[in-house]
Amino acid sequence: MTDDLAGKMIAILAANGFDENHMTAIQRIFSKAKAQYKVIAPEQGLVNGWQGSGWGHYFTVDSQINAALGSDFDALVIVGGERGVSKLKTNPHARRIVNHFLEARKPVAAIGAGVALLSLSGRSAGLEVAAPAEFHEEIRAAKMTVAAEEQHIDGVVLSAVGKNMEMWAESALALFGSSAEMERAA
Repeated sequence: MTDDLAGKMIAILAANGFDENHMTAIQRIFSKAKAQYKVIAPEQGLVNGWQGSGWGHYFTVDSQINAALGSDFDALVIVGGERGVSKLKTNPHARRIVNHFLEARKPVAAIGAGVALLSLSGRSAGLEVAAPAEFHEEIRAAKMTVAAEEQHIDGVVLSAVGKNMEMWAESALALFGSSAEMERAA
């Protein structure tokens, strides 16, 4: 898997209040595979996770969202966490980044509340996604379909309800690796 992601850069989109468990699961898998990633957030310097019923740890922001370009990345991870996602929903740069990945058909892995950010792009219409029940109405309003499974892949978009973070993180790594392999073969 390491060779599959050689030379690829992955963006992790987050804002204060993101689900810390989602972030640590994806970072652990990427670090083990020696995948390169950068945390993109509206905050400068550090972004604060949400752990259970309170604030969690701080994570380094590698690039502020207003300066980040989707074209600088090969894949996108959208972590969950209702607090963080609600901030990103109103951020025009989050919309720009999500739209870039869906338009360019680059791989995207979203989990939990993060799946709702896919609705920021008009390109999400027609996607089938797995998401927590509280976002089903919003997803249907964006003309997406709710998948019955806890995790679903539709083309280059991986989505998950968020109950099995390790499985989602492993699936994201596999999706990003297979997309890199397909790109090399083209």
